[in-house]
Amino acid sequence: MQHHCGFVTIVGRPNVGKPTLLNRFLGQKLSITSRRPQTTRAQLLGIKSDKDNQVIYIDTPGLQRQPGNVFNRYMNRQVLNALIHVDVVVHVIEALIWTDLDKHVLELTENIKSPVILALNKIDRVKNKKALLPFIDEITKERSYAEVVPFSARSGDNLDILEQNIRKLLPPGPPVYPEDQITDKNERFFAAEYIREKLTRRLGAELPYNISVMIDVFKHEGNILNIDAVIWVSNSGQKAIVIGKDGSMLKSIGEQARKELEKMFGKKIFLQTRVKIKEKWTNNIQALKQLGYDF
Repeated sequence: MQHHCGFVTIVGRPNVGKPTLLNRFLGQKLSITSRRPQTTRAQLLGIKSDKDNQVIYIDTPGLQRQPGNVFNRYMNRQVLNALIHVDVVVHVIEALIWTDLDKHVLELTENIKSPVILALNKIDRVKNKKALLPFIDEITKERSYAEVVPFSARSGDNLDILEQNIRKLLPPGPPVYPEDQITDKNERFFAAEYIREKLTRRLGAELPYNISVMIDVFKHEGNILNIDAVIWVSNSGQKAIVIGKDGSMLKSIGEQARKELEKMFGKKIFLQTRVKIKEKWTNNIQALKQLGYDF
């Protein structure tokens, strides 16, 4: 049987479940998740290989129609770049919900040559499944899709059907990555992301976009991994929120992150966290470069 391999970009507006979908495809947690929009900030490859196929999924930030600062424009550019020279695009929307931003994503995919699959997420929340057909009919008047698949990333409903439709659109070719490789990111990246996930889940209402995490020390010593992380915020008020009364919030978040990182890396972790201020970093290209965002 001929081997197939290709790049598959997952796009959609914020909060439609793209990271959860990527994790479901891979059968393990790779992309961080939260209920807050814009949790994903950059392209993330998730690689799934078997004897017949290698699917290289590209998770992207949620697209914004009118990005308000340099950082949001950076995230939009990540989405646009991920639509260039890919083999399949999966446009994820929420079942029975169609917004102007969903339409904007559709418009971005209209001129690309790659086949586009419309994937309707969260069907487990739809009580009247009969409402899906007229909803799909209305959207497909806007453009033709290679396939339309209702599914649920949370429950796994129809996930196998979505994967089958993706695989049949892949071009023939040898694998690009080694069979045992699952991502293009290194361990330091995931250490920073898992800490940021805990911060976002605990503090997203107060600090939705103003937190970034950098790893200063990442050192394996036998069965121990030493990690020193710096949490960057925009002002002293945000710093106080992250630290909490008598350091309680920072201690709690650090403990949650440490436990999850120990599961990920399979060894004991000594995690130290500090909070620093970099004023208006979300609207400063130089500051963003210093924080590791690739312009």
